[in-house]
Amino acid sequence: MRSKSITAAPEIEALIALLAKVPGLGPRSARRAALQLLKKKDVLMVPLAAALTNAAEKVRPCSNCGALDTQDPCTLCSAYDRDDGLICVVAEVGDVWALERAGAFKGRYHVLGGVLSALDGVRPDDLRIPKLMERASGAGVREIILALSATVDGQTTAHYLADRLQPLGIMVSRLSHGVPVGGELDLLDDGTLFAALQSRRST
Repeated sequence: MRSKSITAAPEIEALIALLAKVPGLGPRSARRAALQLLKKKDVLMVPLAAALTNAAEKVRPCSNCGALDTQDPCTLCSAYDRDDGLICVVAEVGDVWALERAGAFKGRYHVLGGVLSALDGVRPDDLRIPKLMERASGAGVREIILALSATVDGQTTAHYLADRLQPLGIMVSRLSHGVPVGGELDLLDDGTLFAALQSRRST
């Protein structure tokens, strides 16, 4: 007679299912992560649960640039020592963090919230493009840097934005040397990002 398969408790399965939705974690990785959390409740699970609750309550997108912070406008938008004439356009908040780690940019940021993608059904209306146009039209803005990943969708988005920004008569540049084709900004090292920003070129 065939033995009945043993399944995890519903609470554990629910935890695994949620972890599996985190980018980079598949079902197996989610199971391993869940086991570690359950084994080390006091040092991992309880502090993690508290951090998640705290972040959910306090972190929100900046109404100006779209970055995540506990204040609005965010810390970067509120900083007095950054160049208001430069706006660096990125796809996601992780790209802002990557560029800040590199320490090569001292202007302002604008987070689109993704890139155009016919495959995923992401259209211009789905991105923070109207807010970018509003900011780019502001007094004193000299240059828009399109710091988008060197993927097909990233470059498609860069071309689209360059065309939209061109009538404003301000300089529009892109990242140049250092960013490989198909490369994601958040996965590049600090030196590569620094070189890319320093050698940016006009569109």
